Amino acid sequence: MKILAIDTSCDDTCVALLKIKNRKLEILNNIVSSQVKLHAKYGGVYPSLAKREHQKNLPIIFKKALRPLKKKQFDLIGVTTGPGLEPCLWQGVNFAKDLAKNLGKPLIPVNHIEAHILANWLPDSTLHILHSRRLFPVVSLVVSGGHTQLILMTGIGEYKLVGETRDDAAGECFDKIAKILGLSYPGGPVIDAEATKYRSCLEGGRQIPKYRIKLPRPMIYQRNYDFSFSGLKTAVLYDFRSRSSKIRKSRWYIQEMASEAQQAIIDVLISKTVKVAKKFRSRTIILGGGVAASQELRNQLKSKCLTSDIRLLVPVKNLCTDNAAMVAATAYFHKKEAIQNWQKIKADANLKI
Repeated sequence: MKILAIDTSCDDTCVALLKIKNRKLEILNNIVSSQVKLHAKYGGVYPSLAKREHQKNLPIIFKKALRPLKKKQFDLIGVTTGPGLEPCLWQGVNFAKDLAKNLGKPLIPVNHIEAHILANWLPDSTLHILHSRRLFPVVSLVVSGGHTQLILMTGIGEYKLVGETRDDAAGECFDKIAKILGLSYPGGPVIDAEATKYRSCLEGGRQIPKYRIKLPRPMIYQRNYDFSFSGLKTAVLYDFRSRSSKIRKSRWYIQEMASEAQQAIIDVLISKTVKVAKKFRSRTIILGGGVAASQELRNQLKSKCLTSDIRLLVPVKNLCTDNAAMVAATAYFHKKEAIQNWQKIKADANLKI
């Protein structure tokens, strides 16, 4: 079986081709056309601009994705229908519907959050599909620019949302903090880079200025499993405004603030995730979403899981950020739900898992 998949949930235009044989998944092509440079000058994604780029890029990368095939010989189509930016989602949905209509292929709507979770079933991840039944129940932490959710998974397609952000997502918080500090977009990678420089200086014993920055860990001690990161962003802003112009421009201040902000977010994410795992007696935690590409988050969560006797599963970094291979994998697990009447499929920006 071969599955073509499309994802246009945000600012990446993604098309992938997945081959499944004897229940083993093989990525034949996984193409991502990034718009980061276009949106960087705005400090965030402009939906109307992203929509136009999807319109331009989809036909091009669709042709590239099909190069491993002699003809358009794939069996079904998977497409992200939500959640995401609605103008962007519709570009992928309409493109997929046209393909389904013209080629007579069944179409499978895919939830973007579920796709981030099931990226762990793709090749090069730490999970082997044949042994997946032994995993459950699983706690999934999906953390990205638009979402921060804790999901209890009792089987593939069986999910219960147990916690989520009440305001800003973790990735969104990184973006806003980066903007305050005068750093580039997207914020997650640049905050990570500055924090890494700061830790390297400390570990190397280098004498550097210290500003004694201490940020809150929002909701870390509350009994619920929800998150809130808007207050953290505000705390960064207040500290930044309280400093002199010279300090604000100091690379040592920026690096220390980046390190403290990153650690504050990581502390909350890990604390809540492990708390949920213990509550539901889960021996496995799955990490997914763009922020899951952070090496510091991966390292610290791995360390915590080792001391808590919990197994951690994380996709390779290029499968953490938006891609269509994870959409294809999700479509495979829902192949029995394939829709022949493509007209019924619609985009839903607020789609729930």
